[in-house]
Amino acid sequence: MEHRLIANKKEFTLKGFFLQWEWLLVLLIAAVFIMNSNLSEYFLDGDNLRDATMGFLDKAFIVLPMVFIILLGDIDISVGSIIALSSVIMADLFNHGVPMELAMLICLAVGTICGWVNGLLIVKYKELSAVIVTLATMIIYRGIAYILLEDQASGKFSSWFKFLGWGYVGGIPFILIAFVFFAVIFWILLHKTTFGRMLYAIGNNATTARFSGIQVDKIKVIVFTLAGLMSAITALFLTSRMGSTRPNIATGYELEVIAMVVLGGVSTAGGKGRMIGAILAIFLIGFLRYGLGLVNVSAQMLLIIMGVLLIVSVAIPQLKDRFAYSRKK
Repeated sequence: MEHRLIANKKEFTLKGFFLQWEWLLVLLIAAVFIMNSNLSEYFLDGDNLRDATMGFLDKAFIVLPMVFIILLGDIDISVGSIIALSSVIMADLFNHGVPMELAMLICLAVGTICGWVNGLLIVKYKELSAVIVTLATMIIYRGIAYILLEDQASGKFSSWFKFLGWGYVGGIPFILIAFVFFAVIFWILLHKTTFGRMLYAIGNNATTARFSGIQVDKIKVIVFTLAGLMSAITALFLTSRMGSTRPNIATGYELEVIAMVVLGGVSTAGGKGRMIGAILAIFLIGFLRYGLGLVNVSAQMLLIIMGVLLIVSVAIPQLKDRFAYSRKK
């Protein structure tokens, strides 16, 4: 009788290690640094690179839960509107005499509730896709923000509030420290816990996961609630950095966040991808945008470059799979 050995982990090979998607992202980051350093003599300045993180890390907080959502095979396009609504409510409360600390806590609560509502609607009405549900809530949340503040700006926050967006701790931007803290937490959740393994299981086959005893609906509600919470955290940092808020802030954030996640190697079909890839994609796009901004490259050109990167990120794995399949035949 033939004996078969079933392993729960892939055998480590040096070739397989260096053919991982994350190494391509590392090479792209190196290429971005080389290109930008040749375009501008100011790019490689240490202080400039450090301070550049303040300009793109506010989006990065939403990338972390978006990895979870896309691993499930879902999507959330309401995160930008949750940022706007959370920020507007915080500013409105503060300007009506609520202490800044309490207004910030309410901001976090509002974002969390919005995310929870998204998750609840998605699991309650399974005939509707996450795109449809979050498209509807995106319009609703942004609409409420406009009702509260109309087309006006609101600011004049406490002087210490700007520390979130502009402060330093030991010469390191506070926003960078905060992002590293949350990135470690989400990495542990995804790769070192049963919760993370359940995310992969649901993303690969939700029906099988449900029959295996995984509480699929509960997991989805938790993940979308986390997205709402991280959107509110983004609202705090973005509002601090801007010094004021308007109902139209964070417009288009959802598309950039999704682009970072997909570029990071997370499959939109669900069940495939790693947190480190999404984190690398954040810095790839962030430093690319910063470097090209130094030489006044237009925003339209940046969008074209991001589009090309997205096409490449989707095409390469498919070409790799086709090549592997043809070799087997």
